[in-house]
Amino acid sequence: MMEPILHKTLVIRFSSIGDIVLTSPLLRVLRAKFPQSQIDFVTRREYAELVRSNQNLNRTFEFDATTGFEGLRKLKKTLKEERYDLLVDLHDSLRSKYLRSIRGPRRVVVDKRILERSLFVKLKKNVYKGIVPVSDRYIETLGEFGIVNDGKGLELHIPDEILFDVSGKIAPLKLNRFEKVVGLCPGARHFTKRWPADRFARVGAALAQKMDAKVLLFGGKADEPLCNQIMWEVNNDAGSDRATSLAGQLGLLETAAAMQFCDVMITNDTGLMHIARAMHKKIVALFGSTVKEFGFAPDEPSAVLIERSGLACRPCSHIGRSKCPEQHFRCMSEIQADEVFLRAKGLLERSME
Repeated sequence: MMEPILHKTLVIRFSSIGDIVLTSPLLRVLRAKFPQSQIDFVTRREYAELVRSNQNLNRTFEFDATTGFEGLRKLKKTLKEERYDLLVDLHDSLRSKYLRSIRGPRRVVVDKRILERSLFVKLKKNVYKGIVPVSDRYIETLGEFGIVNDGKGLELHIPDEILFDVSGKIAPLKLNRFEKVVGLCPGARHFTKRWPADRFARVGAALAQKMDAKVLLFGGKADEPLCNQIMWEVNNDAGSDRATSLAGQLGLLETAAAMQFCDVMITNDTGLMHIARAMHKKIVALFGSTVKEFGFAPDEPSAVLIERSGLACRPCSHIGRSKCPEQHFRCMSEIQADEVFLRAKGLLERSME
């Protein structure tokens, strides 16, 4: 049986940072399979820069969430006029279901393993049949079209002007004075995904003192107070210019460009972790209330995952919670700074071989 040919495809993923970065392998292999086809993407405006310059896409449609249903209705009308062959829903939300209800095109929808996830979170019953990364789940939606993973991992397409501009912003830090550069991503939208700030500071100070490292802190506007606190603590312990916070100062692609200067990243389970993966950085990933079965854990050989497996209360959520439901927060509090330091030190020493 011949595989169907696609001429016009629309990929839908509204949010969030990590989920959108995880679509990059699908876009790459879809373009490789159908090099002459039109491939478009729908996402929320605040995340559009992650795909706007992607060379595997023809067009990006940006949805302004502040326009509500009226904005969504207008977007649907615009998309209907495009006459797509296929709609690929990688979100499966109320908004994406509304868009994919356009008559005419074929529709495929990501399998989010909702039943497995719910049983694990609510009943602590693990019925997952192996760990399938979310990027692979996205690709499997197009299996009938002969689309398979190429094993090249995540990617971001950063325009030259952004790379040049970020290089100019980083230059005053004179990173060549240091043996290594370590990036810290201590923020997360939900509390139970955040390793304690004082431990990030202890690890940063130890790497500065023992590995002659410069510490860069990354995050969004909301992470500025947290990153500034950690920066102050590192500088207080290790020297006045050892840490610099870039939180709230860079856009998403600018953040990715700045990560290029880092030798290793230490990060919570957040979108910035996936940006670091897309930049092919060595990573120490800290998982608290979430688990690798959900498909978001880094699986690259250059990544180390630290978690407290075996806790009866894990996972308590697939996205994180505002507080620990058991009031002990053992999933994060039992991850010690010394352990993270040794893992990061090992990755840094491997890069020196």
